[in-house]
Formats: sequence, structure tokens, C-alpha cells
Amino acid sequence: MAITGEHGALKGAELGLSEAEPRDYFALLKPRVMSLVVFTAFVGLIIAPGTIHPFLGVVSILCIAVGAGASGALNMWYDADIDAVMSRTAARPIPAGRIGRSEALTFGLVLSAFSILTLGLLVNWLAAGLLAFTIFFYVVIYTMWLKRSTPQNIVIGGAAGALPPMIGWACVTGTVSLDSFVLFLMIFLWTPPHFWALALFKQGDYDKAAIPMMPNVAGVESTKRQIFVYAIATALVGVLPYWMGFASPAYGLLATGLGLGFIWYAYRVLRMSPADEKMKPAKAMFGFSLIYLFALFATLLVDGLTVSLGA
Repeated sequence: MAITGEHGALKGAELGLSEAEPRDYFALLKPRVMSLVVFTAFVGLIIAPGTIHPFLGVVSILCIAVGAGASGALNMWYDADIDAVMSRTAARPIPAGRIGRSEALTFGLVLSAFSILTLGLLVNWLAAGLLAFTIFFYVVIYTMWLKRSTPQNIVIGGAAGALPPMIGWACVTGTVSLDSFVLFLMIFLWTPPHFWALALFKQGDYDKAAIPMMPNVAGVESTKRQIFVYAIATALVGVLPYWMGFASPAYGLLATGLGLGFIWYAYRVLRMSPADEKMKPAKAMFGFSLIYLFALFATLLVDGLTVSLGA
């Protein structure tokens, strides 16, 4: 007789049986986060000076994608307890009972080892070392320590999400440079206003999970001011690729316009009424922040491809 429903999942867990389907393991990889990691890493690889064999380029991106997925799986393994009480994460495979924590841990560790060793053996060990550090930083420093201990979790932990373009750059050049650091800084400074905008209208979830996000600890007004300050810094750094000479005038114009837009959305959040329970400006800021980062890196990608095709 088939075991179905919630009681079936619990019974399966008791018997040590997995309820997982392939899509559940795919969900462990955090595909939406992975897509951003892959995209920014690909941009770093394309605009880096020098060339890489197409096969090694594909291997590089594949390894970065698998490493990002491994980080997601290990994050879900450790955070299963808080995922279960937050509305936006309760349906994830572990809290939903479809995958056991030990399965997720094994899955994440195997993928981590595979991605790091393959990148090191086939491409170069600097890129592999950066990938290993990224996984370690996201899982150990951010997930296990910062996330539950300080409202600066997103600020410091954002370094993990900002490293992929540097890894892509290192895959091609075997080095890192000031230009690649600017790519890192663009994402690093973007991360706090992006996630704090989300935290403003998801504050109740973080309260239930006892996660010290900035609005829950410092208050809404302080968070709004910090979003505005970080938005200004993000907009200023966003135009640096043009001023440093590795992006086109078209990029410079776009980055300037989008940067002003980013500041405007942050200003709307700053002026948001305490009585606004729907927090529409914060939701709009969160949505625009995704467009902002994607548009900048997409334009850098076009610049890089244009240069490559014209060479």
C-alpha cells in the first residue's frame, strides 16, 4: 500500500526512506541564487584579459555552478530548523520532509569536493582556491556563524556572493586584479540594500526564526537610512568600470542612469511612512535592485563579447 501525504512523509522518515524526487535535489541547489552566481562568473570570465579554451571555459562555469549549488545544499542542511518556521522557506525539501538532513549534507559535501578538485585539476588552482573559500565562507562563516549572531550578517556574508566574477576572472588569467575587485565590490555593496529591502517586508518571518536581521535589531528607521547610504555607495561603484577603462561609454551612461534610479528607490524607502504596512516602496526597491545588477552585468557582458568578436 502506498504511503501518501504528510503522515506518509513522516512515516517514510521514520523508516529511513527518502521521499525525494530529482526536482527536490535540484531545489537544494538554490537554482535562483545559482543562476545569479553563474551569470556574474560568466561575465568575469568573458571580460577578463586573455583567452581560455572553450572547453575549459565550459568546465569553469560548470564547476562554479556546482560549487554554488553545493553551498545552497549545505546552507539548507544547517538551516533546516529555521526554514521550517519561515513562510518563504517552509516548502523547501528538508522542512517539507522530502529529503533528510544527512542526505543534504552528503549531497553538498560531494558536490563541493567535485567542483573544487575538477576546477583545480583542469583549469587552475587559484580559481579552485577561490571557489573553495567561497563555499567555506558561505557555509561556515555566514550560515553557521554570522546569520544567527549579528545584524551585520548580510554585510559581511555578502562577500561570498560577490566572489564569483573574481573566480571567473581567475579562470582565464590565473590571477586577480583591481578590475576584478571592482566587480566584487559592485555585488558586495549591492547586497545589503537588496536584502534589507526584503527584510523590511519579511520582518515577521525573521522574528519567528530569531534571525537578527537589521530591521529586527536596529529597527525599521535605522535600516531605511542604511539602505539609502549603501544605495549611494553602490551607485558610485557601479560606474567605476567605465572610469577605469574596462567598460564602454554606453555602460557608463547606463550605470549612471540606473544608479540614480537605485538611489531614488532607496529614497522612497527612506521616506516610507511607518504606517505603511504593505511597504510598497521596499518591495519596489527589492524588485529594482535585481534589475539594476542584472542590467549592469549584462552590459559588461555585451562589452566583453564585442571586444572578443572584434579582436
